Amino acid sequence: MKTIHRFLLAAGFVVLSGIVSLLAAPSLPAELVTNWDAAGNPNGTMQKTLALWLTPALMTGILGLFAVIPRIDPLRENIAEFRPYYDWFVVVFTVYMFVVHAGVVAFNLGYEFDFTYLILVAAAGMFYYIGVVLTHAKQNWFVGIRTPWTLSSEEVWARTHALGGRLFKLTAILTVVGLLFGDYALYFLLVPALLTAGGTIVYSYYLYERLDRNSETTSGSNL
Repeated sequence: MKTIHRFLLAAGFVVLSGIVSLLAAPSLPAELVTNWDAAGNPNGTMQKTLALWLTPALMTGILGLFAVIPRIDPLRENIAEFRPYYDWFVVVFTVYMFVVHAGVVAFNLGYEFDFTYLILVAAAGMFYYIGVVLTHAKQNWFVGIRTPWTLSSEEVWARTHALGGRLFKLTAILTVVGLLFGDYALYFLLVPALLTAGGTIVYSYYLYERLDRNSETTSGSNL
């Protein structure tokens, strides 16, 4: 499957989200529930037109941005090396957004389900695939764990992304496990995700400094 086909697939979910909004609009109230607390209880609403079309509009804009990134990145040739994984992430992300949007619409049409669980399952799938992308991502300015240290060293980039890929996959697994813990389920996503984000940043700095010191030691011993 070529890039254009993968992007057309992603665009199909954008269109589908718009169709869902269009078909559901006549049967929905003037205000839609759009926010839930950690226990899955509704705690916020939005005006119907905005609620129905905000997500399709965001999906359209983000899809356009995803299409542009491989063309404007100064290291675009590196993105080309893992382009299939990048493209499939675009598809996975649009599917995630579609699931969230369809879930909001379904809930407001009167279907009974735990919205928080829906989000957690969808997020787990997306986080797992982020882990896949990270293990294949080459050094670039837009995709991956972009710190001053990963962008300054290809070795730091590779080793940080190898770790980050494993941690994002672990976060996805813990998120699914968290579904067994009721009101605490959300924390099985938030806590590992925050630790992963912070841990990979710290690790990239530590690794860069260690490699830099080793390089200086080696250079000094050769003098």
